[in-house]
Amino acid sequence: MPGAGPGHPVPGGPVGGEFAHTGHPRTAGPHGTLRLRFLQDVRVRQPHDTDVQVHGDDPAAMRRQYRAAGLTEADLAADPCTQFAHWFADAVRATGSGLLTEPNAMVVSTVGADGAPSSRTVLLKGYDQRGFVFYSNYDSRKSRELAGNPRTCLLFPWHPMARQVIVSGTATRVSAEETAAYFHSRPHGSQLGARASRQSTVVASREVLEQRYAEQAARFPEGTQVPVPDHWGGFRVEAHTVEFWQGRENRLHDRLRYTRSGAGWSVDRLAP
Repeated sequence: MPGAGPGHPVPGGPVGGEFAHTGHPRTAGPHGTLRLRFLQDVRVRQPHDTDVQVHGDDPAAMRRQYRAAGLTEADLAADPCTQFAHWFADAVRATGSGLLTEPNAMVVSTVGADGAPSSRTVLLKGYDQRGFVFYSNYDSRKSRELAGNPRTCLLFPWHPMARQVIVSGTATRVSAEETAAYFHSRPHGSQLGARASRQSTVVASREVLEQRYAEQAARFPEGTQVPVPDHWGGFRVEAHTVEFWQGRENRLHDRLRYTRSGAGWSVDRLAP
């Protein structure tokens, strides 16, 4: 995704937060991939879309009138990476007011060999002009499905801000060096968990899972380096289209979609 290059500040970047390179938050890592770090002293204005009507537990009767400011073509950055940086910065600021808790949470959808789709929530761990990065067990269901069909869709559900970002693209594995740099930046317990969990397989009980973790903790105590599991690593999703969805009054939402066009991007407005 063309846009702000590695190591350069992004216009509209987070206030009280920080975009830093992969590896230690203040040191450059492989390929300059942006690593996400959030501080707790961020602030954001409350959106004007708080008219909520709830009548019992009937979902058909639930209403919310989105009164947020609109999104026009003139508002957009020249490329989706820069536009995403603007909106992501807003989402990070929203954590300071309690409006959002994990702005980097996104839904990843894949399709199996039988044509059945599946979705799950993962955490974005970096983005730049090349795409969006997340990490997983390579033996998991999503990884197996991506191996068979690398086409995927990412959804950032920033509902309290009446915003969504939808990315459609192709996933490829990141390098072993990039995976190792990120893996060793994780908390010690998360590293052990990656080794202990056989993701997406049937586990007999919680006790079995905790026993596997205890075995890894005994083998690699705090202060020792945990080897990167062979079955664990990152994916980078190169975007083909990126849609920015802004909720508007009377369900006349703004939907502006970037589509890759040669070396650049074209923009279309979609009907809500």
